[in-house]
Amino acid sequence: MARRMGPPGSTVEKAKDLKGTLKKLIRYVGVYKIGIIVVFIVAILSTIFSIAGPKILGNATQELYTGLIAKVTNTGGINFDAIAKILLFLLGLYILSALFSYVEAWVMSGVSKKTTYRLRKEISEKIKKLPMRYFDSKTTGETLSIITNDVDTLQQSLNQSATQLITSIVTVIGIFIMMCSINISLAIMTALVLPIASIFVAMVMKHSQKYFQNQQKYLATVDGQVEEMLSGHTVVKAFNAEEKLIGEFEIENEHLYEAGWKSQFFSGLMHPIMNFIGNLNYAIIAIAGAYYCAKGRITVGNIQSFIQYSKNFTHPIAQLAQVMNQIQSMLAAAERIFEFLEEDEEEDKGTLPLNLDEIKGNIEFRHVRFGYNKDKTIIKDFNASVTSGQKIAIVGPTGAGKTTMIKLLMRFYTVLDGEILIDGHNINEFKRSDLRHIFGMVLQDTWLFSGTILENLRYGKLNATDDEVILSSKTAHVHHFIQTLPEGYNMILNEETNNISGGQKQLLTIARAILANPKVMILDEATSNVDTRTEILIQKAMDELMKGRTSFIIAHRLSTIKNADLILVMKEGDIVEIGNHEELMKQNGFYAELYNSQFEEIE
Repeated sequence: MARRMGPPGSTVEKAKDLKGTLKKLIRYVGVYKIGIIVVFIVAILSTIFSIAGPKILGNATQELYTGLIAKVTNTGGINFDAIAKILLFLLGLYILSALFSYVEAWVMSGVSKKTTYRLRKEISEKIKKLPMRYFDSKTTGETLSIITNDVDTLQQSLNQSATQLITSIVTVIGIFIMMCSINISLAIMTALVLPIASIFVAMVMKHSQKYFQNQQKYLATVDGQVEEMLSGHTVVKAFNAEEKLIGEFEIENEHLYEAGWKSQFFSGLMHPIMNFIGNLNYAIIAIAGAYYCAKGRITVGNIQSFIQYSKNFTHPIAQLAQVMNQIQSMLAAAERIFEFLEEDEEEDKGTLPLNLDEIKGNIEFRHVRFGYNKDKTIIKDFNASVTSGQKIAIVGPTGAGKTTMIKLLMRFYTVLDGEILIDGHNINEFKRSDLRHIFGMVLQDTWLFSGTILENLRYGKLNATDDEVILSSKTAHVHHFIQTLPEGYNMILNEETNNISGGQKQLLTIARAILANPKVMILDEATSNVDTRTEILIQKAMDELMKGRTSFIIAHRLSTIKNADLILVMKEGDIVEIGNHEELMKQNGFYAELYNSQFEEIE
């Protein structure tokens, strides 16, 4: 379920540690310090060459003005050669500036791409290490939003803001120095823009940060809803729930819209505010410059240069304000990324080596207690002993803890108390990856990916030969069906894997489990989604497969587990009855009640 957010006007959670996130990001990007140094140097050079332009252009203007005055007074003429040399020199500076700017953009683009590539790689590796409880508490959309939206935001902001930050700072400093070289009094007048601009920047940043933070969170919520609607579109249409879901989506989308336009509004305020301040400064400089020119304290060419500098002086300040907004958005995204990367991983302290050939499959549950929340225990005192090669059925009403026991057996979760033993060894003594090689699973929800049937089957044993794959398919009674397909084993299953039936998909997952050749087989409602004829085929295949193997079968249809060696009857997290089918029916207890109720429902 998508996580709900408060209304836009409510108090929102700001970045928990803005400075800490910035330090982490600097440390993270610091791996590419050579590239950053190159960007820093070429950005300074590009900016310096660009800043020098107005003063040189002012020299050309002064040369032209002097020539015109000389021509009017008949004391000389315009020196076009000198003007041409000045303009050619100016052209060379602008070309060098453009060249360094290109190098700056190219290197910074590489740094940002490498950074985001590394982030996506670490996120992908992190997903494999996260415990099941993380995925139980987060929607798929929230996790996808981190991988896509947050990483993309970080990449774009890092690519743009880093170079703009350097360029804007150097430009402000450089322009101020150039203005001082022309006239210190006018430079001080222009510098008074800084405190005024800083006040506006601080005000905008104070109000915009919470909206940038909200925007990233609401975006994750909306992504989660879209992902749920797309993955469950069949159910949505079947129950005519379109209007309900659209209504829920519009509420969250409205929150995203509110946060989005407010963040962009405050971000967009920078340019009109800075333009107003710049134009006001321009008017003051024009008046003061004319006065100084009349007094002979400054030349016409220098006035032209200074006015150009003063107009350009506000642009980098506006860019700095814009960069600060980008940095806020970047840090909001980076914080979510680093929080994800710092999530608690599955603890795996197992050191006992595991030799699959030596595993027999004796399994024992001793006083197992477990709850998904520590305050609410669902498995209270589970005890069971399973001998190698036995076929064990676990039955009981919904919520009795049947599937939970299997999750504990495979260490998807860790028991709160008690222990689970395999061949006398606590499962916590083994590494999770080694432990899970013991088991093969066939679940009620079939999982196949987009690719050929051969690739899907080989997922059970990546180095399996074609002959091994075909043999497992024959054992699962799915080989004939595959041969009837247009491209046989090379047929590509689409992204939704809906170009084959549910029963056929289940048979493929069974063939995949057979290929893995596990020591212990787990069937969780494996036949609940198939027709009677397919169920018979599956039963035959599983009976053959389970010979000599410890097998756990979770089933609601009790008629499918009548030949089990041992049936564990669970109720409210405990075993209430144990025995084979005949023994349990003779007891006329809870199992007999469950078994008879199914036939009563059929009648």
